[in-house]
Amino acid sequence: MSSYNGADIIFPHLGIVIPKIRDHITVFGFDIMFYGIVIGLGFLIGMLIVTADAKRRGQDPDAYWDMFIYGIIAAVIGARLYYVAFRWDNYKNDPVQILNIRGGGLAIYGGIIGGALAIIIYCKIKKKNFLEMLDSVVLGLWFGQALGRWGNFFNCEAFGEYTDTLLAMRMKESLVNPSAITEKMKLHMITDAGINYIQVHPTFLYESLWNLASLGIGLWYGRKVQKFKGEIFYLYLALYGIGRTWIEGLRTDSLYIAGTGLRVSQCLSALLAVFGITMILVKRIQLKKAGETQKAIE
Repeated sequence: MSSYNGADIIFPHLGIVIPKIRDHITVFGFDIMFYGIVIGLGFLIGMLIVTADAKRRGQDPDAYWDMFIYGIIAAVIGARLYYVAFRWDNYKNDPVQILNIRGGGLAIYGGIIGGALAIIIYCKIKKKNFLEMLDSVVLGLWFGQALGRWGNFFNCEAFGEYTDTLLAMRMKESLVNPSAITEKMKLHMITDAGINYIQVHPTFLYESLWNLASLGIGLWYGRKVQKFKGEIFYLYLALYGIGRTWIEGLRTDSLYIAGTGLRVSQCLSALLAVFGITMILVKRIQLKKAGETQKAIE
């Protein structure tokens, strides 16, 4: 008798068995992907967090909703272009497929870059403080990323190498893109009732939990610790960068810099983490010196 009864996904050390995993629902004959649903929910709930924080800071929440419309369009375009740029071999013979977003292929860093550019332009036109707005925006971004990563779960993608740790996840081999299955996974393949399973790091879960924890830190930091405009934004760069640098190293589907063995997102994450930490330290040292100077004058 099968111990899993043909379940699609199992967390063996946690005793969690998911009999069937689906990546979409069908409405009036039209397939709606769960990936899109969770990203959409992440954006909307994230914006509620953003506007609540903006209101707490004495800002106009409506300004963030206006910015959101432009930001989400720019984020999707940026996420797609970033992915295509580092997977150009997949599109150079059929460029029309670049427009086929439903076929998959969005990169979070491209989305962040596109969204950030839209915010910069919006702030310039509306004469808003860019860093001040980002302090609220990144709170929603943290939540959106935390929820959005579950889209990878429904798609059975963005996982890591073989592991046998507490959170190890088993998936049917048939559900996974063959190109993402490594030799190590094959070596540790598990067969149950004639069904092959790979066992991997659930990196989507790691990143989701990391972002939720970071959001909690960011909310506390903004109320108790923040000293200057833009500090929560720099904290976001530091925390997300640290987490992604580690998590990206576990994944088997990373985008690589052409001609090297360097992972694009891992390198960028490390740089952003260093930049975020440096800016916080530099700004706080400047504030401390300015305070000491003021006291000396008095």
